[in-house]
Amino acid sequence: MTEPDWLGWAREIQAIAQTGLTFARDPYDLERYGALQSLAARIMAESGGADLSVVAGLFRAQEGYATPKIDVRGAAFDPQGRILLVREVQDAGRWTLPGGWGDVNLTPAENTAKEVVEESGFTVRVSKLAAVWDRTRQGHGPSPFSAYKLFFLCDITGGTATPSLETSEVAFFAEADLPADLSTGRVLPHQVRRMFMHWRDRSLPTDFE
Repeated sequence: MTEPDWLGWAREIQAIAQTGLTFARDPYDLERYGALQSLAARIMAESGGADLSVVAGLFRAQEGYATPKIDVRGAAFDPQGRILLVREVQDAGRWTLPGGWGDVNLTPAENTAKEVVEESGFTVRVSKLAAVWDRTRQGHGPSPFSAYKLFFLCDITGGTATPSLETSEVAFFAEADLPADLSTGRVLPHQVRRMFMHWRDRSLPTDFE
């Protein structure tokens, strides 16, 4: 999926405005960066059919130097070589690799292990960084913010399949039987298939863009 040009432009204007509002001291510069942030919100809201007040509030809540957000995903396999997926409650019951936004004061590997046990009930040891991908360039759906997606291979060390507040079902899938209803805002079919390749050949280098 290719995102529209206006979305990338609005996201870049917002990043410039956010960073400017963080470091500018001159009141006129602050006013200009505030106007830029309002412009970015208008572009995104009107072009994307969103509520302007919601988008503007989302942008105003961002502070500090604007950088991509970090999303982590854990790819764990059972002894039969099937991959662990969870059914998301928030995304119409679609399937995804366990994961989510990275939390502060945790390493990427710690974040991944935390997300896997919270969403699936399985404890894991994170064993390999398989991929670092840019969310937009991978073809995910539109998003107001830039994000990097980190995919880790994980070895299951214990636990049992246990749904959570965020997930309604936990299951393992063979590569030939992946569910059609993937949560494509979180994972894409080619990304899941790539995890099978990394699992079969641990010597593969980390994928990156």
